[in-house]
Amino acid sequence: MVLLGDTFPNFIAESSHGDLDLHKYFGDSWGILFSHPNDFTPVCTTELARVAKLMPEFKRLGVKVIAISCNSVESHKRWIEDIKSYGEFMEFPYPIIADESRDIAVNLGMLDPAELNKEGMPVSARAVFVIDPKKKMRLSILYPATTGRNFDEILRVVESLQLTDKFKVATPCDWKKGDPVMVIPTVSEDEATKTYGNNIKTLALPSGKPYLRIVPQPTSG
Repeated sequence: MVLLGDTFPNFIAESSHGDLDLHKYFGDSWGILFSHPNDFTPVCTTELARVAKLMPEFKRLGVKVIAISCNSVESHKRWIEDIKSYGEFMEFPYPIIADESRDIAVNLGMLDPAELNKEGMPVSARAVFVIDPKKKMRLSILYPATTGRNFDEILRVVESLQLTDKFKVATPCDWKKGDPVMVIPTVSEDEATKTYGNNIKTLALPSGKPYLRIVPQPTSG
């Protein structure tokens, strides 16, 4: 299993766009790999169509996306026609990796033992992995096979990761782009004042500890 901060394992696999080296595919971009239990399944079809429609947002953030399902390339290509029909678009803009052997799903810990296929084998869980340009895994989410993902949340997380990589801040719960952020505890009061001046709002707490320092979202640095 890959842990946060680990280098995400590279692999070479067949896909609907031909043979593919994962690290080369992502290149210097951020990357998202997301898995599916099976082709021609209802929730998965809605998800892949949603990602296709969100491609302008992923491109804005410099993110390349790729899906994986435990079926053949030929099956993926037939399924893509259904996805395009459901989503009402003409071109399918990203690859779907073939993993008939389930080797990739097993190596990445993506199997859901509670969901079995007709042969009684565990199917892939709905995994989401966010990988940074250094190929480090920065986020993983595992959904059960019956629960569709919220890709607005995944975009929100990428926005947060990119912001907090650039500035010494953290984003609070339910944060959205443009909302206030918090100065991280390792930043001294002098450094925070030098950076943010009178824009710091330190909340008074019963403990008396001044650790909740709210500032406007930085936009340049």
